[in-house]
Amino acid sequence: MIDVLAIFITFFAVIDPIGTIPVFIAVTDQYDPKEKRRIALLASVFSAGILLFFVVVGELILKALSIPLPAFQISGGIVLFLFALNMIFGDSKPEEEIKLLKKDQRETAIFPLAVPSIASPGAMLAAVLLTENALFSIWEQAQTVLVMLSVILLAYVLMLMAGWINKLIGSSGASVVSRIMGLLLSSVATTNILTGLSEYYDLLKG
Repeated sequence: MIDVLAIFITFFAVIDPIGTIPVFIAVTDQYDPKEKRRIALLASVFSAGILLFFVVVGELILKALSIPLPAFQISGGIVLFLFALNMIFGDSKPEEEIKLLKKDQRETAIFPLAVPSIASPGAMLAAVLLTENALFSIWEQAQTVLVMLSVILLAYVLMLMAGWINKLIGSSGASVVSRIMGLLLSSVATTNILTGLSEYYDLLKG
């Protein structure tokens, strides 16, 4: 049985639905409400498709390249940790991604909303690590996917409510939440590194 709360927190940290709000507001400023709803839907669908792709074939790609999962877990943990440090000390997600403005509806939905705002590098990595075939059954992987999709659904709902939420917490509030998520993510990344080192050491002993 998976730890639903821990997995939800992990995906919430790497997807960062609250941090997506100011990004969505900035890149959809020139659109009417109907177009904004369409962009929010497209971004959610595209990001879900991208992350599902990594769930299904991510591990297969690693095996085809002869990369052991512990090595991927260690390197992935390092990348996640650097990503978390950037969230804490560098540009927060809203500040960084608001710079990536596009004008076309579909382009806006794909970039920067679907990638890298919702389906972030950290989310892609988490999708692979949390559905590892050797550690999780098909049912557990399905549960993880449902949790992941629930976070994307939450991001979609928050994008629909973006105008009201922005008035409530403002860009500075979203920045604070993004940094808190970065702190949580750094703990997840450290755990991944320690687990990967332990598993790799066991492989060497075996």
